[in-house]
Amino acid sequence: MKLKDGIPRHVQISQWLRDQIESGGFAPDGKLPSENELANKFDVSRVTIRRALQSLENEEIIYRCQGLGSFVKDDRTPHSLVRLTDFNEDMAEAGLEASSRVLMFESVDAPQWLSDILNVAQGIKVIRIDRLRLGNGEPIAFDSTWLPILYGQLLDKDGLQDTTIYKQLEENYEIPVVRGCYRMSAELADQDLAGHLNVPENSALFLIDRITYTIGEKPVYYQKRYYRNDKVKYQMTLEREQSKRVNSPEMPLKEFAPVFIS
Repeated sequence: MKLKDGIPRHVQISQWLRDQIESGGFAPDGKLPSENELANKFDVSRVTIRRALQSLENEEIIYRCQGLGSFVKDDRTPHSLVRLTDFNEDMAEAGLEASSRVLMFESVDAPQWLSDILNVAQGIKVIRIDRLRLGNGEPIAFDSTWLPILYGQLLDKDGLQDTTIYKQLEENYEIPVVRGCYRMSAELADQDLAGHLNVPENSALFLIDRITYTIGEKPVYYQKRYYRNDKVKYQMTLEREQSKRVNSPEMPLKEFAPVFIS
């Protein structure tokens, strides 16, 4: 697409994206093209694209998750899970005893896709941790987690059988986990996941991708958690504000939490 002279490029690009969103070209919660794709489309730098996206974010037309991209904001405020909890806290809430089997704890070279998420250089060493998460001794979920070496080297591998990354960082090193960005989807279990989770191969799993941050917007880890679909579902509670009109569509999200199925 050719841009016009006399109008700042980022303004034209943000207007084009705004028009596409308003006309339904991008669905609510739909992912926008990447910065590279937009830069190539308009033949501009990524700095210009970032300015255009920042403008739309300031107008609350889109929201962005570092490493995952930019998404169209719908009429609901994008909530993570209302409260940022860890696996053990979720298990305790469900009345189940949490434990984990640490299947991998080693340093690996960060691939390009991960370096963008964790804001580290490609090929630099990061810590990868694979864990089978159990409730009352039964497989509930499987996690693959990647951490910058700065945080990963602080963790006690044996301790992760009974505690969590959150707990070790916060209690042992006063490194708070303050924010999380989540994406939820479905994925079929491959042979390895099926074996770990004790489900048939190609069974549907509930996948949560999340990035968590500490103070200063520093990524602490990126995680892919695969829940057994027969063991967990998410329950939403909406609360209607009394001050709203009778026909108001706004219903603030009061709770969004996992419910574990026995």
